[in-house]
Amino acid sequence: MIVPGPEALVRDHTVYSCVMGSRAFGLATEESDTDRRGVFLAPTPLFWRFEKPPTHVDGPAPEQFSWELERFCELALRANPNVLECLHSPLVEHADAVGRELLALRGAFLSRRAHRSLVRYAASQRGKLEADVRQYGAPRWKHAMHLLRLLASGLDLLRTGELVIEVGAAREELLAVKRGEVPWPEVERRMTRLAEQNDEAAQHSPLPPEPDRARVEDFLIRTRRASASWPDGH
Repeated sequence: MIVPGPEALVRDHTVYSCVMGSRAFGLATEESDTDRRGVFLAPTPLFWRFEKPPTHVDGPAPEQFSWELERFCELALRANPNVLECLHSPLVEHADAVGRELLALRGAFLSRRAHRSLVRYAASQRGKLEADVRQYGAPRWKHAMHLLRLLASGLDLLRTGELVIEVGAAREELLAVKRGEVPWPEVERRMTRLAEQNDEAAQHSPLPPEPDRARVEDFLIRTRRASASWPDGH
């Protein structure tokens, strides 16, 4: 079979794509980029070779990033915040039959693992912000805004069992942080409080302790088997 390059895998085998970033969060301004994320299904015969297909592809368009389906599912099962949010974007640009089944599986990926993943990620991001304050006297305000957004989104997920990434009525409050209009000590206070609330919510969350790995694996195996019989991998 003809071996497609990374760009061809994204162009010809994308099963799901969406817009992410500020536009999906409801925080876009005139200066905002359009961040695109996607999932491609590498044809099964490519895995029979010594050189395996890539797990992800950066590009080919500006601000575009895609994961191979198996890698995407692995990260989602680990409750990777960026990947889970990708599955819940309100701005879906493309979803074929496989992509629609992937979207139907969104609930299978959600579990209380999201709390552990969020705590680790939030701690690392807050550490970077605090380092900026020590070195430059101020944090990167855009990053501070997005950390507050993520903590609030995680809290809502733990309380309701559903992930909604649009900020809704919190838009102006968050944009004020991005503009540097909220003093850093107040931003720190909000981060600390949200982190504490996440910890509290995790103890009584309606989310299951673990994701439904068997259901996701069944989907992946069926998809791989179907792909193996496609003419020329298409």
